[in-house]
Amino acid sequence: MQNSIERVLIYRLGSLGDTVVALPCFHQIARAYPDAERCLLTNIPVHSKAPAAYEVLDGSGLVHGFLRYPIGSRNVLELIDLQRQIRAFRPQVLVYLTPRRQAGEVLRDAAFFRLCGIPRMVGLPLARDSRANRLDSATGWYEPEAARLARLMRGLGKIDLNDTANWDLRLTLDEHKRAADVLVPVQDRPLIACSVGTKVQAKDWGRENWRSVLDTLAAELPQHGLVLIGANEEYAVSEFAASSWVGRSVNLCGSVTPRESAAVMARARLFLGHDSGPMHLAATVGTTCVVVFSARNRPRTWFPWGEHHEVVYHRTDCWGCDLEICIEQKKKCLTSIAPGEVLAAVHRALAKAA
Repeated sequence: MQNSIERVLIYRLGSLGDTVVALPCFHQIARAYPDAERCLLTNIPVHSKAPAAYEVLDGSGLVHGFLRYPIGSRNVLELIDLQRQIRAFRPQVLVYLTPRRQAGEVLRDAAFFRLCGIPRMVGLPLARDSRANRLDSATGWYEPEAARLARLMRGLGKIDLNDTANWDLRLTLDEHKRAADVLVPVQDRPLIACSVGTKVQAKDWGRENWRSVLDTLAAELPQHGLVLIGANEEYAVSEFAASSWVGRSVNLCGSVTPRESAAVMARARLFLGHDSGPMHLAATVGTTCVVVFSARNRPRTWFPWGEHHEVVYHRTDCWGCDLEICIEQKKKCLTSIAPGEVLAAVHRALAKAA
């Protein structure tokens, strides 16, 4: 009986965006095991621009604690220590909620968790279909990663991804108050939230392009306020991109937490930026997104959830490369995107959000 389960270990790797797309699964796990102590086994990203999962989920009540997974480690002592920590927690169920993996990796993980003494595992993607995003042959689009993850949770019940409750970050009153406080410089104005930074070279549209877009929007929308979101290292590039904004603006890069960023973007009419963690946060709080996507991922797999967004994606002949650094093709999937195309998407999105 699921209501007799006292301790659940959830295995999910990744950072900000990876955590957000799995939110419906975290909600389903909480519904399936409402009285259990739920602990998340996750990596701590080494990149300062990649907030860890606990920065997204801490305080939400969806999980109650965290264990650190030493990703990529072949250090036997580290793995023995991890096994010791898992055994000390004594989970009765493991929920396996990983990014796409090969069959051999899944079997290796399953063997490790068996050695940790976990008797039951939910979501192991042993079938090939469960390890891949399904292709819609009629459209050429791929299944969103959130939908693939939801399929893994079928043993816990069906997840309605269109139910906004399944995307609830459970932001606190303090987080909403913090958002109101930092937005005082642009209060009483319709807001555009913008995130122009990225930790991945192959996703970077370029600061000159963002400046061109924001220069035009500043002239067209002088009554709007602009709020810039990102990591501390993205402060300077955000200042450059928004240097000609004639209306009120505030640069929050590095000064708010991911959850506070979500509370900020919940107050915006529009989010504008790259494929990024902030994009997924904006979609989660219901803000319409205009996003410049590289073609490194399969089309639609990592698009923001929802049909009301505007995604600018050029499906070049090298799409699906998964590269983090693109040199040979010179990022042609991005360089082929002109500022005018993004501006047109902004105007369509503003019309939808009106």
